[in-house]
Amino acid sequence: MRICLLTADPGHPLLAAVTGLLTPDHRVESLDPGAGGPGPDLSSLADVYLLKARTPRALALAARLEEHGAPVLNSAAATARCQDRVAMAAVARAAGLPFAATRSVATLGELAAAGAPDGPLVIKSRFSRRRDLVTRADSAVRLRELAADWAEEPVVVQDFTPNSGWDHKLWVVDGQLFAALRRSELAPDGRGPNLPLPVGELPASWTAAALRVGEVFGLDVYGVDLLDAGAVRPSSWTSTPFPGSAARPVLRRRWRRSPCGPRRAGGPAARTKEARTKEKCHKSARNEPGWCRSEPKGRGGGSSSSVRPKAPGPGVAQPRQGA
Repeated sequence: MRICLLTADPGHPLLAAVTGLLTPDHRVESLDPGAGGPGPDLSSLADVYLLKARTPRALALAARLEEHGAPVLNSAAATARCQDRVAMAAVARAAGLPFAATRSVATLGELAAAGAPDGPLVIKSRFSRRRDLVTRADSAVRLRELAADWAEEPVVVQDFTPNSGWDHKLWVVDGQLFAALRRSELAPDGRGPNLPLPVGELPASWTAAALRVGEVFGLDVYGVDLLDAGAVRPSSWTSTPFPGSAARPVLRRRWRRSPCGPRRAGGPAARTKEARTKEKCHKSARNEPGWCRSEPKGRGGGSSSSVRPKAPGPGVAQPRQGA
């Protein structure tokens, strides 16, 4: 099978791991959406394209490939839906997904000029991208500090939700769910490593919300961060259309145990190329110790701890708002 990665950075840890695991049996190549030149040869398309880049040029290229019949994961439309955090909040709330109340401000400078906030705020760039802004501000002083570097940045603002300080990270690959614990991006001492978390320890309402995100946004491969605020349902979540480096151990461990051949004995002869590629992404996840199978950059602060917390109680859900 010929697989093409749509990315400007094929050396990204996740993509490098994917390439290493696939190349024994498949031809893996990359295409930089931002590079000059005539573009891809539309008469010789790859069997499937994995859309990692989220720039306007990458989305336009993905849409063009789709118009010529090429399967793209995730689709250009689904990826675009997760870039505007204002639009994403509106779609999520209209679908009944729990989502933190979100308001937009034209620029961070305008927010800082309004003076001291009524309470702690979580401030994020309106448009999700690499190295975007995700931070907490409790005072006018902090807002002015942020405005010094981000004055013209369009932002969204959410009231800070007291929480456990841990993100419950879920990855979904074609409807199959994997999970881990990681310190919040707002934790003062940094995020630290992922800690394995059996999906079975999560409330059913959390896993249902994570899977529902894929249905609502049209995603096949994505990550969701759930925020535990002690509620019956997760009340805050963020979503990334294609998982980043944190998902690398998930993919590596499962693919190494996977019977990677798309024509293995007993496989349906009529299986499509796209379906076979999706299957490679998750086939071996069934029996990995410390990870469970079920069945598409809100972050909270808190003191750091090297001790894994007890099984999480019911909490808050939201797609991950930042890569």
